Amino acid sequence: MGGKLCRMHTFSLNFLALATLLLSFPAYGLAPMQLFVEITPEGGVLKLPPGRYAGPVVINKQITLDGQGQVIIDNGGEGTVLTIRADGVVIRNLHLTNSGGSHNEIDAGILVEADNTLIENNTIDNSLFGIHLKQANGNIVRNNTISSKQRDPTLRGDGIRLWYSSDNLIEGNEIDRVRDLVFSSSPDNRIFSNQISNSRIGMEFVFSPGIKVKGNSITDNHRGIVVIYSDDIHIQGNRIWKLRNITGSALAIKESSQIEVNDNEFGYCAIGLTINAPIHPENTIDLHHNLFAYNDTAMYFYGEKGGHKIHDNRFEENHSDIMVSSASSALGNHWRNNYWDNYQGYDRDRDGIGDHPHEIYLYADRIWMDHPMVRFYRGSPVLELLDFVERLAPFSPPKLVLRDPAPRMQ
Repeated sequence: MGGKLCRMHTFSLNFLALATLLLSFPAYGLAPMQLFVEITPEGGVLKLPPGRYAGPVVINKQITLDGQGQVIIDNGGEGTVLTIRADGVVIRNLHLTNSGGSHNEIDAGILVEADNTLIENNTIDNSLFGIHLKQANGNIVRNNTISSKQRDPTLRGDGIRLWYSSDNLIEGNEIDRVRDLVFSSSPDNRIFSNQISNSRIGMEFVFSPGIKVKGNSITDNHRGIVVIYSDDIHIQGNRIWKLRNITGSALAIKESSQIEVNDNEFGYCAIGLTINAPIHPENTIDLHHNLFAYNDTAMYFYGEKGGHKIHDNRFEENHSDIMVSSASSALGNHWRNNYWDNYQGYDRDRDGIGDHPHEIYLYADRIWMDHPMVRFYRGSPVLELLDFVERLAPFSPPKLVLRDPAPRMQ
C-alpha cells in the first residue's frame, strides 16, 4: 500500500524538517530547489514549505511545481532561474527573481525548451528576460506578473520572447517595465487579454504569420504593436493608449499581407497607425470599426500607392487625421463609411451618411510632413496663420490626399 501511495501522481512532499536542517547551516545559504525537484517522482506534485530557495533549477521530467504563493526561487544574479526541458510540466504560484544580466545568454526567469507546459500565476521580477520560449510549442503562459531589471528600456530584456515556437497561448499576463514582447519566426500563436505598460515595444512580430492578438491593453510604451514580414494577422479589440514617443506608433505594419485590424482603440499616441503601400495587390490591409482619438496623427501612409480598405472607423479630436509621404499613397486607399469629427457637410435625407464626400487637402501641413523637425511647431500661431493664409488664397492648387465618398454623420 505504501509503495502505491509513493507512485501516485498527486505526490505532496513534506520536507519541512529537511529544509529547516539545510537553512540552519549558514554555510549552505539558501536551500537548493534542485534537490527537491530531483527527489520528486515522474508525474508528482512538488509543494514546498514557504520560504526562499536557491536556483538555478532544471526540470527534466514531467512534474507539477506549485509554490502556493509562498515560495521564492532566488538565482543570486547569475544565469536563468528555471529551465524546463520536459513536456507537460506545470509551474504555478512561484516567485522567481534575480536572474543574470547577460543578453547574449538570454538570462531569464523561465526558459522553456519543451511542449505542452503550463506556466501560470507566477511573479517574475529583477530578471533580465521574463519567459523565453525556445522551439517550444503548445504551451500556455497565463496570468503571470513580469518585470525586468531596473534599466533604460533599451537595456532591459524582453518580457516574453518566442523563438521558433508555435501554437502557444499568451493570456492574461501583466507585464511592466520590460523591453519588448518579441515573436520571431513563431507562427500561429494567440495573445489575449494581456496588460503591457512602461516598456519599449508592446509586441513585435517578425516572420510570424497566423497570429491572433485580441483584447490586450498597451499603455505608456514607446511603441505599440509592430508587424514585419508577417501575414494573416488578426488584431482585434485591443486598447493602445498614451504612446507619446515622437517616433512611435500604436500600430506599425510593414511588408505584411492579409492583416485584419478591427474594433481597436488608438488614443493619445504620436501616431495611431503607420503603414506602407502594398507592393502586391494581396498585401492590402483591412481596417474597420476602429477608434482613432486624440492622436497627433491618426494615420501615416508611406509609399507611392494605396489599396487598403478603411471602412467604418471613427476619427475624433486628432490633431491631424492623416500624414503621407506621397499624396497618392492615401488617395489610392478605399475609404468608406468612416466618421470624421471635422466633416463639413449635411445629411438632408437623414440616412446617416453625408450628402457630400469628406475630402482632405494638403496646405501648410505639407511643411511638417516634408520636414519632421517642424512638427514641434505644429499648433503654433505662426503655422496656424500660414495654414489660414494658404487655405484662403493658396499659392498653388492643394493636393487631395483623401476622399471618403460616404462619411458617417454619427
